Order: sequence, then C-alpha cells, then structure tokens
Amino acid sequence: MDLRKVKDDEKLTLCRRYYYGGFALLPLLWIVNFVWFFGEAFRRAPFAEQKQIRTYVVRSALGAVFWIIVLLAWNIYFQLNRASLSWGDYMSFIIPTGIP
Repeated sequence: MDLRKVKDDEKLTLCRRYYYGGFALLPLLWIVNFVWFFGEAFRRAPFAEQKQIRTYVVRSALGAVFWIIVLLAWNIYFQLNRASLSWGDYMSFIIPTGIP
C-alpha cells in the first residue's frame, strides 16, 4: 500500500483501525502500524491529523514492545521449566528418535 496516495483523514482512520486491531491479541498489527505510520507521525511536515496519528503510533510501539517482552519471558520460562511442569509435556511436540 502506498500511503502517499491516501488522504490524511483516511490515513488516520487506517492507523486507528490497526491500533484497535492490536487489542485483539494481534501485536503484529501494532508493529505494522508503527512501521507504516512512523514517517507520517514524525518526519512529515505538520498537518491536521498528525497529532492523533502520532498518539496511535507511539501507543502501538509501546503495546508491541510489551507483547514482545511478555512472549519472550513466557518462552524463556517454559523452556527452562518444561520438564518440571505437570502440563509441560502436553504443550510440547517432541518426535522421539528411532520411532518411524
């Protein structure tokens, strides 16, 4: 999508949709929102919707960083404690060697 061809009010609507879509446990939308609209929010000459877009971009970045930290912490915890957890093997998919 080429954001140069989209009107500023439509950019704000799209940015807002991606921001709220991230609350549906889809942090990838927040990452995409941050990458797509960073230039519009911080590098472009001022325009009417820029303050709101900047707010959504910053919040999307914070939400994405939060989810990355949470998922990384969960992954580390699970990898270190899988054997001692009573339900750890049920969440793992291990193919034993030597069995066809």
